[in-house]
This record gives sequence, C-alpha cells and structure tokens, in this order.
Amino acid sequence: MALYSEKVMDHFRNPRNMGKLDDADGIGEVGNAKCGDIMRMYIKVDDEGVITDCKFNTFGCGSAIATSSMATELIIGKSVKDALALSNQAVVEALDGLPVHKIHCSVLAEQAVRAAVKDYYDRNGIAYDPADFPLSKEEEEAACDL
Repeated sequence: MALYSEKVMDHFRNPRNMGKLDDADGIGEVGNAKCGDIMRMYIKVDDEGVITDCKFNTFGCGSAIATSSMATELIIGKSVKDALALSNQAVVEALDGLPVHKIHCSVLAEQAVRAAVKDYYDRNGIAYDPADFPLSKEEEEAACDL
C-alpha cells in the first residue's frame, strides 16, 4: 500500500490555486514550529460574503502543499461562514487520507482558512464569535508569556 493517496500526490505535483492575491480581502498565516511548515491563505470575498477566489503559499512538505491546495478547492464558492466549518478531517477525507504523522498539515490548512476569514472580518468590522477562532497551542503559550 502506498504511503500517500493518488489525490495527495496529484495536489502536491499539481497544486491548485497556488500564488498570491494582491487584492485579498483576508489573509491568514499559520505555522508549526516543530515541523517548520508555514501556510499563507488569501481569500477574495464578494458582496454576498461568498469566497470567489482563494490562493495559498506554503513553505513545507508535500502534505502541507497538498492540504493547502485541497483546502482552497473546498472553500471557493462557499460563504465565509461555511468556510469556517471546514475541518481538518474534511481536508483529509477529500485527499483520501494522510499518514498519521502528517495530519498536522491538515490542521494547519484549517487554521489558515480560519485566520484568513478572521482577517476578513477584522478588516471589514464584522462582528464574530471569538469561539469561532480558538487559539492554537503555540498562540496560547505565547499569550501566557505576556
């Protein structure tokens, strides 16, 4: 049995929506200090709150690139509220699985989407429930050091 599914390999070799949106309505950047992966997600949102475009830049392993790519495909055409419902498990399932030691990449993809949506809300003065944007363990630890 192969370590990576064909979908993971396809999204790694042929990433969808890679790049930068210069006129992004929201930008989210997250990283994992242990593995060194960094993801930046850009979203473009129309007047109805629908994500019309999404791009990403990822510095990381093949799984990080594949999960970023898949996450963009899963949220384009969705409302920002629906994008917040994107789970790392949905990303894993859409890729037909990931090795257990690479699940953290799907968590980063989920967090990058959430960070981009939060930035969109902040830029536009849109009220939101802080519970929709939980802190990562690294952010919690940093907040405790303040």
